[in-house]
Amino acid sequence: MTYFIIIDGFILTIFKPMQTILVNLREKIKVLLMQDHNMLLLAAVIGFLAGLASTLFRRLIEFFGVIFSADGLAFIGVTGSTVPLLLPLMPMIGGIITGVICHFFPDAVKENGVHRVMHAVAMKAGKIRKRTLLTCSTTSALTIGSGGSAGREGPTVQIGSAVGSALGNMFHLSHERIQVLVGCGAAAGIAASFNAPLAGVLFALEIILTDFTIHTFSPIVVASVIGTATGRAMEGNEITFHVPVHELVSYSEIVFYLFLGLLCGVVSKLFTSVYFKAHDIFDKKVNLPKPLKPALGGLIVGFISILFPAVLGNGYEFMEKALNGELFWGLAFILIFLKIISTSATLGSGGLGGVFAPSLFIGAMLGSAYGTLVHAINPSFTASPETYALVGMGAVAGAVMQAPMTNILMLFELTNDYTIILPIMITCIVSAYTFRAFDKNSIYIQKLLKDGINIKHGREVSILNAIKVNDVLSKDVTSIPEGRPFRKILETISYSKNFYFPVVNGQGEMSGILSFHMVREMIFDEELGDLVVANDLKVESVMTLTPENNLNEAMEMFAKLDVEQLPVVRRDDPKRVIGMVNRGEVVAAYNREVLVSGFDR
Repeated sequence: MTYFIIIDGFILTIFKPMQTILVNLREKIKVLLMQDHNMLLLAAVIGFLAGLASTLFRRLIEFFGVIFSADGLAFIGVTGSTVPLLLPLMPMIGGIITGVICHFFPDAVKENGVHRVMHAVAMKAGKIRKRTLLTCSTTSALTIGSGGSAGREGPTVQIGSAVGSALGNMFHLSHERIQVLVGCGAAAGIAASFNAPLAGVLFALEIILTDFTIHTFSPIVVASVIGTATGRAMEGNEITFHVPVHELVSYSEIVFYLFLGLLCGVVSKLFTSVYFKAHDIFDKKVNLPKPLKPALGGLIVGFISILFPAVLGNGYEFMEKALNGELFWGLAFILIFLKIISTSATLGSGGLGGVFAPSLFIGAMLGSAYGTLVHAINPSFTASPETYALVGMGAVAGAVMQAPMTNILMLFELTNDYTIILPIMITCIVSAYTFRAFDKNSIYIQKLLKDGINIKHGREVSILNAIKVNDVLSKDVTSIPEGRPFRKILETISYSKNFYFPVVNGQGEMSGILSFHMVREMIFDEELGDLVVANDLKVESVMTLTPENNLNEAMEMFAKLDVEQLPVVRRDDPKRVIGMVNRGEVVAAYNREVLVSGFDR
């Protein structure tokens, strides 16, 4: 016993000082990283790690692709006439393995997907579990590699975001900085996976963070560049699709692209409707043990692939055929609907993967079929069908994701073809707005809504709805009488913490408002000192809140007016100011509530 005490004392003597040193070192690093320029350094590290993880994930998909192929069957001794009979069963076998993994690791399903990253940013201060790196990459690679109809973009975003979250939490950074680092990981993952740095940046800003400030933009650009460089170092500087040169034959052809945009928007809505319907069917009407449901989805895809092998996997090979004019228009038309069914069956049954690649596939097939028709009608003034296939790719993906700008840039980077940027822009925008006529939310937001989570502008609406303006209003109001001269106004606001000042009449009723910015523009004009009064300067049209309004309504008004403060009035007396609400206080109240309830969801 004495020996154990001596050994324990020795260990404590050696390791406790080391632990103290490590803790102090981490705190010093944290202080350094709190500086913006050092955030760029951490963003570069995340870019490298996320780019590395993204590239390894692609290779894992390729590995499983070989395992679930004729070569894989030959490796275990299966050859001859039985191979064609077994290949359609590969998606089912992959589904069985995926189902078993998800049964023992249910969070592999719960935490998978772009919508879960959006949820983590809005509700969990950017915290993503590190085990997601393993569970997400393995199950998604199994689904895609075995032939399931899904894309790699969702898992790639999840993996990159997990890297960013892990590093941010390692140094105990603030929630806001961790959220930015999550965006850095997502951008680097997308950039490395598709060799598309610009699209990676916009994807993170437009979908994940919904924030375009310089403090978020700069680190994400750095991460995306480093992620792209890492991917190119490992895979080479190869574009995703090798396509011939496209062009806009005639400016009158824009009309045909407008109609293509309308069609893409309608087909995008069809895709999302079937996608969610498949989820409902497998959840409520398929009476199978949950681990076997992905196997059924894989079996459906396998049967379809007997006659139409294009539906397997991400479909990049057949997309390239459409982009090079090597696909019959009738087959392309049929594949639109078969890919919708296959993707819905794969993901609705419990398979894991993204919807970006299937969206590109559906758009390419739609564009190819539509382009053939248009070109046959007027061959002299229209481009070839493969040009319409290229434009359709971005239009469907842009509508499904409700991120047209991301897809305009991504389409350019995937093909390295700038010659038809005008048709791509107009078609993507029209498609996105056509989709919005049916549903205002992207497929990611719709998935969250199905789970009872309503995220808007990067925040959980239900939390904002639950907090009233009365809970955050400040009763420190600096009112300015209508007749007060400009010189006295300057004295008044110099002692106030506010930025907006209600102008009141003799009865104390608000008749307008002054802002610090309005006054600042005239501060050096000495002639105004006694000539101008508050009544001459006020803005008469004032938007107000009542104590009964919720913070969601307040945030909507802040965004609409682009102001930092709003006056609060009594509901029964809308001209009587009782307090002011700051945008910062609204955000702080939301963040406090997230800390309390976010991790329980």
